[in-house]
Amino acid sequence: MIRLDNLLYAVQPRATRQVVHIPPSWVDRQIGPVVVDSREVTPGSLFVALTGERTDGHLYLPDVVERGAAAALVSPAKLAALAPDWSAVARPWRLIEPSDGSALATVPPEACLFIAVDDPLCALQRAAVYHRRMFTPTVIGITGSVGKTSTKEVVAAVISQRLRTLKSQRSFNSDITLPATLLGLTADHQVAVLEMGMWAAGEIRFLAALARPHIGIVTNVGPSHLERLGSIEAIANAKAELPESLPPDGWCILNADDPRVAAMAKRTPAHVVTYGFAPHADVRAVEVISHGLYGIELTVSYQGEQHHLQTPLIGRHHAYTTLAAIAAALVVGLDWEAIAAGLRDPGERLRLRVVNGQQGVTIIDDTYNAAPLSTIAALEVLAETPGRRIAVLGEMLELGSATEEGHRQVGAAAARTADLLVAVGRQAQTVAAAARAAGMAEAQVIVCADNDAAIDRLRSLIQAGDCLLVKGSRGVQMETIVTALQG
Repeated sequence: MIRLDNLLYAVQPRATRQVVHIPPSWVDRQIGPVVVDSREVTPGSLFVALTGERTDGHLYLPDVVERGAAAALVSPAKLAALAPDWSAVARPWRLIEPSDGSALATVPPEACLFIAVDDPLCALQRAAVYHRRMFTPTVIGITGSVGKTSTKEVVAAVISQRLRTLKSQRSFNSDITLPATLLGLTADHQVAVLEMGMWAAGEIRFLAALARPHIGIVTNVGPSHLERLGSIEAIANAKAELPESLPPDGWCILNADDPRVAAMAKRTPAHVVTYGFAPHADVRAVEVISHGLYGIELTVSYQGEQHHLQTPLIGRHHAYTTLAAIAAALVVGLDWEAIAAGLRDPGERLRLRVVNGQQGVTIIDDTYNAAPLSTIAALEVLAETPGRRIAVLGEMLELGSATEEGHRQVGAAAARTADLLVAVGRQAQTVAAAARAAGMAEAQVIVCADNDAAIDRLRSLIQAGDCLLVKGSRGVQMETIVTALQG
């Protein structure tokens, strides 16, 4: 939430900002939360009218007004050019210049304010920078090729045991959604846990400039986004922008088991804490025991002492998620009792979830996204489940030159972990061929051209006691398979 007078000041270009004087009746008006999708507008929201590849937020302003938004950041030129249909809108609205607070004297209090800006996205980012500087939370930034959202959720769950914590919603990690999260800061927040993603070099550095993190966590470096950045080295350099952006009195938390991440210790001015299984890791997993779909328990060594912990997080790979959260908690001064409590109840469900399917089957739904590393980790979870294990694997996108090799790695892993493989989509033959080459029998490998074909085949194949893992990149919509097979 942000006060209206602060918002009007903050969205102006810094070089020409003017102090805004508004009528007393408007002084205490609070605006927020920030939304960029008109369907998510609730009473009091701040809508940002963005121009995208397929549509323009200015077209939906009538709906935004009707849904009760308090204000919207708009481009007057876009508003005039697109001319949205106002014929069915009963609620008043007014277009105002952000520097002219006196104009509010003639605006009815129930009106939606259209705040005229040069560029709605740039105005949102300016507002986020201004709002961030009003508060002094410890900001924790998290990046990595995979595991960002899971790590963010667990870090926030643990730290909130002792400190009032703001966290990014969903996977809000872009130049649009991170500023929206920052505008949710209040004086009550002691910590903010923010996910930082990237599409190109320089973007994490930009996000860090907005958020000003004191603590940075890098989970790993892998071939996700290889199609855009061109090489693993370029991806590592992009992820290293977070460690490089930390202050000298900050803390950089690095995965000791990933050589590219561990090397970032030389690129940060901050203090370094490492985590992993390596003997030299500061926060080290001595032993991990998986209980399949019932979570993991692990013994962690830190400063010569060992601590036994349990979490409902599914899969051995979540030992890394857990260790990163422990390291962050220790840096901000939490005790082991709080750490253990936070790990036992990590709050909102993470991306991997277990649902009941038709005919008495269990479905492991890990359809949010996919890369070779995360898919192999999910297959290892499948391997620990009882019953007949069926891997339903879709295409992994944005791997660039690593596309063929990445899908071959996943096919070979499926042969080690699954009883049946259902490979779906354009890379299905590559996955299937690798599984056969790794020893999977022909009868155990099924190739489907698309999701609909996979659904039809699975409906005739599944039986009580089966466990299905469904995973693929976001763009191939593997969640439709889960929906079709749910009980």
